[in-house]
Amino acid sequence: MTGFSDSAQAMSLVAFSAVATLTLLLCVMTGPDRDDLDEFYTGYSSLSPMRNGLAIAGDYISAATVLGTGGVIALFGYDGVVLALSTALSLMLLMFLLAEPLRNAGRFTMGDAFARRMPGRAVRIAACLVTLAALLPLMLVQLAGAGQLLAFILGFDGDTLKTGFIIGLGMLMISYAAIGGMKGTALIQILKMVMLLGSGAVVAVLVLHRFSWDPGALFDAAARQSGVGRDFLNPGLEFAAGPYPRIDMITSQLAVVIGGACLPHVTMRMYTASSARQVRRSMSWAVSSVAVFVLVITVVGVGATAMIGREVIAEADPQGNTAYLLGSRAAFGPEVSTGETFLFTAVTTALFLTLLASVAGMILACANSLAHDVFATRARSTAPHREILTARVSALAVGVPTIFLATLIQHRSLQPLVILSFCVGASALAPALVYSLFWRRYTRTGLLCTLIGGTLTVLVLMPGTNLVSGSPVSAFPAADFNWLPFTTTGLVSIPAGFAFGWLGTVVSGRGKAEEQRRQYEAVEGWILAGAVRRET
Repeated sequence: MTGFSDSAQAMSLVAFSAVATLTLLLCVMTGPDRDDLDEFYTGYSSLSPMRNGLAIAGDYISAATVLGTGGVIALFGYDGVVLALSTALSLMLLMFLLAEPLRNAGRFTMGDAFARRMPGRAVRIAACLVTLAALLPLMLVQLAGAGQLLAFILGFDGDTLKTGFIIGLGMLMISYAAIGGMKGTALIQILKMVMLLGSGAVVAVLVLHRFSWDPGALFDAAARQSGVGRDFLNPGLEFAAGPYPRIDMITSQLAVVIGGACLPHVTMRMYTASSARQVRRSMSWAVSSVAVFVLVITVVGVGATAMIGREVIAEADPQGNTAYLLGSRAAFGPEVSTGETFLFTAVTTALFLTLLASVAGMILACANSLAHDVFATRARSTAPHREILTARVSALAVGVPTIFLATLIQHRSLQPLVILSFCVGASALAPALVYSLFWRRYTRTGLLCTLIGGTLTVLVLMPGTNLVSGSPVSAFPAADFNWLPFTTTGLVSIPAGFAFGWLGTVVSGRGKAEEQRRQYEAVEGWILAGAVRRET
């Protein structure tokens, strides 16, 4: 079914089993051994800038990014390369604009960052709900895709086996988050990035070697094999079916750039840095790692089209999610040696580890927010051991429904869920963070309007996009309730999120705005300069 040799499939199965066992042991060994909130939520900020940077990059580069972006590059050429560059640009935006103030303002969760200026349970609950709304779709995508991917690699077929993969991997990811805490999941992210970049770099070198180290020859061959000629190297191919392809492309990239930087499982890594200097150095490592990844996935994705053709890739998966694997396999040529089989096993193992680490980090972010922002704030004083226990139970409470939903949607197009997460990040979390960190007159009402209004706008508009219905590759191809002629909601929802925050602040009145200005001035030094590290 896959074209992969029996030896490669057998070796991959052994490697997957070994990785699952070793990473679980790693979480047990490095997990918190005391009832200490700082140890569970931040690992005592004990990671070096290099390791913390790799962990940030690991959380940022999800399985959806590796497989989805690689597929877009292979199927749509120029548009996919721009998407890959947007991922790197998004992390740079976080580095230069939000990383230090976010680290200074927060402690453990997104709710802490908002509550620095505007304490109150309503703010924390809203932050938790938006965290769930932003991360649940991404978790569903990666869990639902896990069954398909493993079946593709191992040569299995049948819905029962795929569902079994989803359930087994989901329980393993819950265990990572509940047992390992921040430090345990960080070490898995580091291992993932080392394997992903190492194996990917070798494959990229093999691809370039096959085209005599000439990138021009690589792209020309891809254009010939794409079936669309030079359009493969021009913008707009992915959005050509829509009435406004250029606008659609711009708003899609904007959603990725703004939304990706603000997703809660990425921003929570800012709190693991011990100082402003450490967070800067960590982000430098993270941006460098993501930049290398962008180069690797561009070469492998374009190489897949050049070596096996766009039609073969689309036949294997209409979304192109198998392009990274097919490109890696094709790089070895028709005769595969034992050494190349080992290398291909390293590629598949890196993807397997990416699936595990990505969802584990997201489950941890959701569980931390539920425990710290919702349940712990119900009482004036919650014992640390009770809050940690609540976080672990919350990981189970988040993970089990996610597994169940993933088994139900595994045969649908999952791209709308990816876009949904990025749009919530861009339309609700990004305006809320920018306003709360930098606007002196921003009020609690404005913050709640931003979080709730931005999220609801995305949820209302998303069903009308052409990813949900109206096309053969949409989630509901047999239906057509498409009324928004765009791939994302960003054109409307991002300005709406900022507008809701401004309107809510204006409605609060001049007196409340002045009060917030005075309160902000009291904490401005902490937020912008890190003058004092204060508990919330």
